[in-house]
Amino acid sequence: MTTLGKTAGGLYWMSRHLERSENTARMIEVGQRIALTRSSDDDEWGSILQAAATHAGYVAKHGEVTRDLALDWMLRDPDNPSSVLSVVKAARDNARVVRTALTREVWEAVNEAWMTLCAAMRRKVHDRDLQDVLALIRQRAAFVRGAIHGTMLRNDIYDFCRLGMFNERADCTARILDVKYFVLLPSATAVGSRLDDVQWETILRSVSGVGAFQMRYGQQLRPREIAEFIIHDRAMPRSLAFCAHKLEENLGYLAMDYGTRLPSHEIAEKLNQRLLGRSIDTIFENGLHEFLMEVQHCLAHLSQQIEIDYRFYR
Repeated sequence: MTTLGKTAGGLYWMSRHLERSENTARMIEVGQRIALTRSSDDDEWGSILQAAATHAGYVAKHGEVTRDLALDWMLRDPDNPSSVLSVVKAARDNARVVRTALTREVWEAVNEAWMTLCAAMRRKVHDRDLQDVLALIRQRAAFVRGAIHGTMLRNDIYDFCRLGMFNERADCTARILDVKYFVLLPSATAVGSRLDDVQWETILRSVSGVGAFQMRYGQQLRPREIAEFIIHDRAMPRSLAFCAHKLEENLGYLAMDYGTRLPSHEIAEKLNQRLLGRSIDTIFENGLHEFLMEVQHCLAHLSQQIEIDYRFYR
């Protein structure tokens, strides 16, 4: 199997795994909030596991979905390769491999994230501690991002870190949006109801977008405008358009560094121009789910192509 070169792969997957830890915390917060609007709490957590693409692994181990087991599976189960502790450990392992490419501050931030989260989740996380643990996960991921942004040269090492982060972030944003109508909404009769509005607001909160949305559109939260904001707003750090633009931008820097354009650059352009260039009306008319599946497929293809294009990188 073709993989990224040792250094590029370590940088790419270090950043991608750390981003996934925060995204998992965000998915859990979505579950916590939307469960309040549903009659069956356990059904809600089955939906969240599907959105996080970990449902099959959970069922293989535990069978019936319960809230407590789902939370433990997503936070700390070593049999779940996407659990928070699993991905933070993977990030630390990758950081150790490429330690000479990192600044001291970045390595220390990654290492401290692992040690801090291990201590916080040494035992099963109880309800009284859950919000603090989720905040700690987001905080530690932010510390690493801050160290990368504040201490690393803007060179190819930085570019590979950013590619991993924005590919993972875009994928999570697409999953959070996709779960809205096809998993979380109980029935078509709820479309346009108060329940529908609450769920759209929850989706917006899950990407830390309420304040920014209100600056753009005012106090009233309308579903069409929320979707447009999360998909198209290039100033919103977790929107699909923002992430896709950064992917194309950092691939462009690599093209300048190495003096050549590769297939991954074309895929990033397709994501920006052909997919995210569609209007929100066109997206809704053709199906939001179908659009988001296209985006996720394109992101997966891009990740695979980056591994092929830069397999010889150091």
